[in-house]
Amino acid sequence: MTQSHSITSLTVAFVAKLYRGTNSSIGMLHSTLILRIMSSVATTIRGAAIATLVAALGLSPGTAALANRDGRWVSSWADPAVSTVQAPSNQTVREIERISLGGNWLRVRFSNEFNPAATVVGEAHIALAGLAGSTVPYSDRQLTFGGQSSITIPPNAAVYSDPVRLAVPTLGSVAVSLFLPANAGMVTIHPAGIDTAYITNGNTTAYSSPGGAVKSGMRYMLSEIQVLADEDALAIVTLGDSITEGVGSTTDDSHRWPDFLADRLAAAHGIGPRGVSNAGIGGNRVLNDNPPNPFFSFGEGALARLDRDVLAQAGVKYLVILEGANDLGLPGLVHVPQQTITADQLIVAYRQIVARAHAHGIKVIGGTITPFAGATQPNYWTPAGEAIREAVNKFILKSGEFDGTIDFAAAIADPKKPTFMATQFSSGDGLHPNDAGYEAMATAIDLRLFKDFDRSVDRG
Repeated sequence: MTQSHSITSLTVAFVAKLYRGTNSSIGMLHSTLILRIMSSVATTIRGAAIATLVAALGLSPGTAALANRDGRWVSSWADPAVSTVQAPSNQTVREIERISLGGNWLRVRFSNEFNPAATVVGEAHIALAGLAGSTVPYSDRQLTFGGQSSITIPPNAAVYSDPVRLAVPTLGSVAVSLFLPANAGMVTIHPAGIDTAYITNGNTTAYSSPGGAVKSGMRYMLSEIQVLADEDALAIVTLGDSITEGVGSTTDDSHRWPDFLADRLAAAHGIGPRGVSNAGIGGNRVLNDNPPNPFFSFGEGALARLDRDVLAQAGVKYLVILEGANDLGLPGLVHVPQQTITADQLIVAYRQIVARAHAHGIKVIGGTITPFAGATQPNYWTPAGEAIREAVNKFILKSGEFDGTIDFAAAIADPKKPTFMATQFSSGDGLHPNDAGYEAMATAIDLRLFKDFDRSVDRG
């Protein structure tokens, strides 16, 4: 037996043992590790040996096909999990999402992270999106999980699908359909998707059109779409509240400020391939979690969810943070005066976010808190809160503690009354911008912030 043949045999035996040493759900979660091992040895073992390894592991065709491909997984779309609701029963949910970075291979992340019980996904598909919830003919692909068509997601966990081959252009839209069997219990959601989901009876995951669908504004379980991109591709995560989430923008039109940022990056020259993942949650705060009596769930605070919603995103190297308005406004709005904060407390929290992101080699860009003196929400704006907003914005712009800054406040403020949002940029409530306001915010961003990744920010 030759030395190379011996190495091949040992490699196959080792990787197969590693994979089979876990249960099926955890083994599926190790597919990325298996893929990396396969890729690293692909130059030293022959095609027949790879075929033997694939057979030994029982890997899906999608995972196996990637063994000899270069590239990296990069987050192209994301939406953070927030809370749970009663799951649709024996129904299919189809969700339409526009990705920011295109690719020929994709994988999808489904979240069960706020559910204390397991959830069964009976079947899931992805396809190019057509009109009104339909799919483009011949583009439908079944998603698998460790080669299986269904999966039970453990309590408080999330899973990735196997890689699937589907050519999607940058700024193209996909339809992700998941079938939830009868008596599925609770399901993890994002309450305000600013996109329409289509719910139909039975398993219609492979149907081209969701006939008779009930429409929903929530997102169900879908939390990230990744693409296999070039090695120089990087992801930008935008961490924020309802202004980053896109409240006030036109539903289904992808007119949030992160969407406009993705538009600009796609058209730019000399920046490099960049994905933009939106981690905005309506009502979210930096320092505190969901208040005791909210209108709906506002999620965990930014400090609490940073690991899951930012640091864990695939290929992330830039973080843009625009958050703090609700730290100022919610205590009065929902009558929790004990959660009133100071400028110093918010600044310390920002410093924590910067330090934690830097420890992971992520550049942090601070965005100023936008003006809201004209907010129609009762007791949301106060003179004391305005003084804190101005002090925090001065820190963001002048402290030098961020790797870059964006003056979102100046971009949409009324020049004559800078504590107010300019009328032409307001959605009508004095707090949330409209489409034009979100576009103005994105236009204020210097794209050179994302041109080169300075690895010196990895300073722990």
